[in-house]
Amino acid sequence: MKKVQVLLSAYNGEQYISEQIQSILNQTHAAVSILIRDDGSTDKTMELLDQWVTTHPDKIKLIKGTNVGVVSSFFELLRAADAEADYYSFCDQDDVWLDHKVEHAIARLDSSIYTEVPAMVFTSTYLTDDELNRKGAWPKPPAQEPSFFNALYENIAIGATITMNRSARNLFINSQSVDSQKVLMHDWWFYLLVSAFGTVIYDNKPSMLYRQHNNNVVGGSNSIVGKLKSKWTSFKRHTGKDLLHKQASEFDRIYGSRLIGEQKEQLDLFLATRTRFMDRLRYARKSKLYRQSKAESLLFKFFILIGFI
Repeated sequence: MKKVQVLLSAYNGEQYISEQIQSILNQTHAAVSILIRDDGSTDKTMELLDQWVTTHPDKIKLIKGTNVGVVSSFFELLRAADAEADYYSFCDQDDVWLDHKVEHAIARLDSSIYTEVPAMVFTSTYLTDDELNRKGAWPKPPAQEPSFFNALYENIAIGATITMNRSARNLFINSQSVDSQKVLMHDWWFYLLVSAFGTVIYDNKPSMLYRQHNNNVVGGSNSIVGKLKSKWTSFKRHTGKDLLHKQASEFDRIYGSRLIGEQKEQLDLFLATRTRFMDRLRYARKSKLYRQSKAESLLFKFFILIGFI
């Protein structure tokens, strides 16, 4: 049976983390283990985790870490993960997995096509309130296929839904160390990485209950006002501060020499200096990068023309 290791980063998660761990242990796929890294919690999270390890020593292992932030914490989990596992799943502390999550991910990935090349699957979720009352499926399916040209501009892969194969982890582990300060989020980095060198699969069947509460690092919404607020927050966070450029530049530093064809051309074009308006206009015409929404793609081109990106 294929081995799956769940990588869970915890931080002050005493309120919900036990419910999440139980949902992982309830998976229909039996060969599942959990590697948890505590990112310097100051509440009772560690006490709870110690109890879980004591109760399930064959299933759960714990790393007691210092506070390095969510990106670095997940990267450390990947480095410490079981090298013999067949698949690895990112996991957040406050959600609840549906019992088929691991089994369905393996079914999508477990074929000869995806064994040798890096591959990952991500899914939609059921958006819920803090009591797990469902508000509907979220987010909507991507309007266009996942690709490297999309990943440079936008992340569509919700980290807590991602399962990757060993080849994807090995590509990360066996490359130069990444500066996590230049990475927007760990899931975004793997969307970039796998879309550049392997296969990214989207499954529209929700695999988990995505709990929304005041402490979410990244949140979702199905309401019109909530969506607009989320989009605006995302634009403010990712534009105007060279964050997209820094992430792309770090990707180029580590993996640029391996890229070929249009992928390398488009990455170089994105990273090129554009001090004059004509340079920005030329880039807007030549760029094949896109966001899933046509309106947002146009807005990005406008931001490029005015020198905001």
